Amino acid sequence: MATIKDIAAKLNISPGTVSKGLNGAKDISETLRQQILDTAVEMGYTKRGIEKTKNRKLCVFVENMDFYMEDDFGYDIILGFKQAAYKEKWGVEVVPVSHLFQERRPYSAFMVSQGYSGALILGFAYDDPWMSELQDTKIPTVLFDHYLAGNPMVGFVGTDSDEGMDLAIRHLQAMGHEKIAFVDGDATSMISEFRMQAYKKSMKANGLPLLPELSANAYYGSDVNPELVLNMVKAGATAICCGSDMIAYSVIHALSKAGIRVPEDISIIGYDDLPTSASFDPPLTTVLQDRIMIGKSGYYILYALVQGVSLSRNLLRPALVKRRSTGRLKEA
Repeated sequence: MATIKDIAAKLNISPGTVSKGLNGAKDISETLRQQILDTAVEMGYTKRGIEKTKNRKLCVFVENMDFYMEDDFGYDIILGFKQAAYKEKWGVEVVPVSHLFQERRPYSAFMVSQGYSGALILGFAYDDPWMSELQDTKIPTVLFDHYLAGNPMVGFVGTDSDEGMDLAIRHLQAMGHEKIAFVDGDATSMISEFRMQAYKKSMKANGLPLLPELSANAYYGSDVNPELVLNMVKAGATAICCGSDMIAYSVIHALSKAGIRVPEDISIIGYDDLPTSASFDPPLTTVLQDRIMIGKSGYYILYALVQGVSLSRNLLRPALVKRRSTGRLKEA
């Protein structure tokens, strides 16, 4: 467990200054105070005043998403959420859940029994038991990458899929690619549906051929069927956009086994910008989702809902990170 001295060493400041930041002293700047709090959360420092405050608890429920390690997709989302919440002295508990867990414990009843004032929900699928209950819940709730219409107590946080896919398509088009394929995530995921729609919209808007054999669903956390990828190549794809970096890794692996080089023979773009993407072989061009800011935004939306301010869809802007997995179309 990190100590005040550990935090001080990382920030190159005195332990006394760290103590002031953690205890709300008024003789340090707000910028430094927030830096101290953010670093304390990141390093796992626990203190009664910032870890839990009686009757002020929030929860992050996680399913189908890795979050324990720094390279995991959910790690930074939860870190950003905690950093924003601890600043206002909210306790935060992270609870991994399963389909069976949800069947046995109704959402609203569980929230009340545990004393949670609201929750951020990560990684849920359409068919999860709690998703139907959320249609009518009175508990302030924020969903990541899922939207529920009609309930003023449930908000949405995510990244703009339309803008993200358009950044990827335009980048490839500028390098001469026209037959651009798309390997999406699990068809049961709402965000997969959003990204598939965004891909089709961007291809049409940019005057590019939209061919049914050049788009398909896979799974976010599993190996992509190599036959699916090779069939896209046979159908004339010179570039492939992927619904996640993990999918992109699998696509590149399948191509490599078939002797197809990236980017010399085909260009690949991912989506997420995981920490491992910069060191992948080749370094992956990808659409950045700022997961720290997604987590912080999730807290801001949830806090607004707790205060009776109903927020609906809240989208962060993506950015394209250009690396070496994309290149100009080879002349025939």
